[in-house]
Amino acid sequence: MGAQLRVYKRRIRSVTATKKITKAMEMIAASRVVKAQRKVAASTPYAQELTRAVTAVGTGSNTKHPLTTQAETVTRSAVLLLTSDRGLAGAFNSNAIKAAEQLTERLEAEGKEVDTYIVGRRGLAHYNFRERKVVESWSGFTDEPTYADAKKVAAPLIEAIEKETAEGGVDELHIVFTEFVSMMTQTALDDRLLPLSLEEVAQTGSSAAAAAGAPKGEILPLYDFEPSAEDVLDALLPRYVESRIYNALLQSAASKHAATRRAMKSATDNAGELITTLSRLANAARQAEITQEISEIVGGSAALADATAGSDR
Repeated sequence: MGAQLRVYKRRIRSVTATKKITKAMEMIAASRVVKAQRKVAASTPYAQELTRAVTAVGTGSNTKHPLTTQAETVTRSAVLLLTSDRGLAGAFNSNAIKAAEQLTERLEAEGKEVDTYIVGRRGLAHYNFRERKVVESWSGFTDEPTYADAKKVAAPLIEAIEKETAEGGVDELHIVFTEFVSMMTQTALDDRLLPLSLEEVAQTGSSAAAAAGAPKGEILPLYDFEPSAEDVLDALLPRYVESRIYNALLQSAASKHAATRRAMKSATDNAGELITTLSRLANAARQAEITQEISEIVGGSAALADATAGSDR
């Protein structure tokens, strides 16, 4: 019985140590997600305004450009998947990977070749384990991405979109990331970055305004293009891709920290419940041990009394 009590005490110490670790990780993730939220809020207006400017150039000119012109026959697509370098974030990475696989299946069903680019060790490990081809990957910055990281990721994608498909280029660019909705809700989604879908509708609240991030009913400003619309689009292309990727990286980082916080809170709560259960079992084992010792003492005393009474006779 004593051995069983020692087992319970050892397990309680082990679970208590684990609970301290998960609680610390929960607090760290909570502090990081606040910083990530601020960065998302700071980067979103720039990305929206840049999208509005690109939309204005695309709708206000007849220039054919990879940024705004859909290829007659789309044969190859690029998919950028954003995951994290670390786990312990619940279904964060698996949901993003699942969304990317569904997008890839849909594109392949349309007869398109898919080039996959991955950010984060978790996504890369998933594809490597299944021996799937990855054109290029990046890691080491998913928790706190910077604009320099976004530029590094965007560079080969911009190069691919500017090339002809016969030379290894792509006709369109998709990105799969996890959108930060709230502390409790993060949604994995896919979005087509290039080419932009532009529609010019005369009535107020046009789809072009919606695509540009403008509220319904708001009139877009007028722009003059100097030296030409094509030169403006050439200048805006890298800025647009970089800003959208940077915003997606920040959204993904905030979502990852929120998912980690939620997962660690659940682990801490489960550890607390397990400690309570083990403590009850340990108390029951201790009580059983005490009861057994009392029974042995009473039995020994009775046997001694019987032996003494027999000797007296």
